[in-house]
Amino acid sequence: MPNASSWSASSPLLLLWEDSSGTRIFLSLLYAVLAISGTLSNVMVIYLVFSFKKLQTTSNAFIVNGCAADLSVCALWMPQEAVLGLLPPNSSSLRSAEYRLLRGGLLSLGLTVSLASHLLVAFNRYVLITKLPSVYQALYQRRHTGCMIGLSWALALLLVPLLPGLWTPRSAQQPPPRQTDGSSRYTALLLALAVLGQTALLLHCYLGIVRRVRGSAKRVSVLNFHLLHQLPFPAAPPPPRRAQRRLSSVSVLLLCCVFLLGTQPLVWVSLLGFFLRPAPPALQAASWLLLCSLSALNPL
Repeated sequence: MPNASSWSASSPLLLLWEDSSGTRIFLSLLYAVLAISGTLSNVMVIYLVFSFKKLQTTSNAFIVNGCAADLSVCALWMPQEAVLGLLPPNSSSLRSAEYRLLRGGLLSLGLTVSLASHLLVAFNRYVLITKLPSVYQALYQRRHTGCMIGLSWALALLLVPLLPGLWTPRSAQQPPPRQTDGSSRYTALLLALAVLGQTALLLHCYLGIVRRVRGSAKRVSVLNFHLLHQLPFPAAPPPPRRAQRRLSSVSVLLLCCVFLLGTQPLVWVSLLGFFLRPAPPALQAASWLLLCSLSALNPL
């Protein structure tokens, strides 16, 4: 295993020249499983929304936007990592700086839009459930919805030149200049603070939804988190309102737990590396794997 000095501030590509063949094969298989499951599930969600007119809502437009971003990770980036893990450590593909930047840019584009879509979905549901219908209709006109989706991609394109420097792998025998290492550390810090702020806003929205649902039984029917309520064929009779409130609260809790599990390890590993000392390589690898796996879990 490489020592801490052979890692950059963060290394989501997880394919270093010093890794053993067993580690590389394991990571390749893991990427292959995530790529197949994530691609199929994201394509299924997009297919359902475009196939049934009843599903073509504003909230689902943001969900489709997130699925499209997740496809860039699951269908385009992960298969490349799975193949590269099976190549010899001295392969020119692993050492090509241009190809690493291309893969890094593809990953940063998908993850940034995916995280932005998470926040857009949460805010949309928050306004839908906690505000007056007139406020929701005025805010989420078709033109405004399109602008929000376009801004999420514009923000990601602005960040693409910045983020790939986080995960440029390097050899322990060839340490980078100190200035480059400091730039990567500050970029990792900004990334961690951005994800932390987004997480705070997302939790505020969903906890506000839970409080509103528990306090108003009359508006529980608006909380359509479950696809069964939107399918075009008849569903089972609705459960009692108390059970429905409890089920809705559990849905929000599970959604928040999965999101926190995927994002927070990277946040705290980055903060630890900036303020104290770099985390062990295995911990860095695990935190990035959890964040990347979020693209395969988002359709759920």
